[in-house]
Amino acid sequence: MPRAPYADRRDAGRALAGALAGRADAGALVLGLPRGGVVVAAEVARALGAELDVLVVRKLGVPGQPELAMGAIAAVGDGVETVWVPGVLDRVAPSPEAVAAVQEREAAELSRRSAAYRGDRPAPPVTGRHVVVVDDGLATGATVRVAVAAVRAGAPARLTVAVPVGPAAVVAELAAAVDEVVCPLVPPAFRSVGQAYAAFPDTSDAEVTAALSGGGTVG
Repeated sequence: MPRAPYADRRDAGRALAGALAGRADAGALVLGLPRGGVVVAAEVARALGAELDVLVVRKLGVPGQPELAMGAIAAVGDGVETVWVPGVLDRVAPSPEAVAAVQEREAAELSRRSAAYRGDRPAPPVTGRHVVVVDDGLATGATVRVAVAAVRAGAPARLTVAVPVGPAAVVAELAAAVDEVVCPLVPPAFRSVGQAYAAFPDTSDAEVTAALSGGGTVG
């Protein structure tokens, strides 16, 4: 069996930082997607000397089918951005009341997680800055697309998506929505994000908090 390109998320973050060297503007803001993306982002921010923060994203699951996403929400700055999946909404046709209930529940969890990860520290501004959105890999790209929409709403000067691994089609799709996609590893036979890692365990909230306090310049 061939050796995985990355030992773990920290190793992937260091490799990603190398790929980003010379491509991040002064005053760049690195936003990691929890949970695993924050660990990668911490290494990127540390290497670039950039500010580090977390961008919390929550899936809006179809009522009664929570694993099927009808949309997603993300918090950036003082606002919340919502992205819908029209094909799912058209097919499932949930009632407005059921959709509102899901939104309310997930918005509360979004707020809780943001507070747990950031504490009393306000979210850093994105307006007029180079923002680098980091995750531990791309699969469908749905979570990153929501993150991109959320950051775009804050009017950054430049927006980059940086991930250690992803399938070619998704990388190309995202490239059309942002200023740049940095993805060092695009396997010709992509199966999953985990295939790129020798160790790919679940990341805990405590690890996210530790990464935020120890990586980059936390605002």
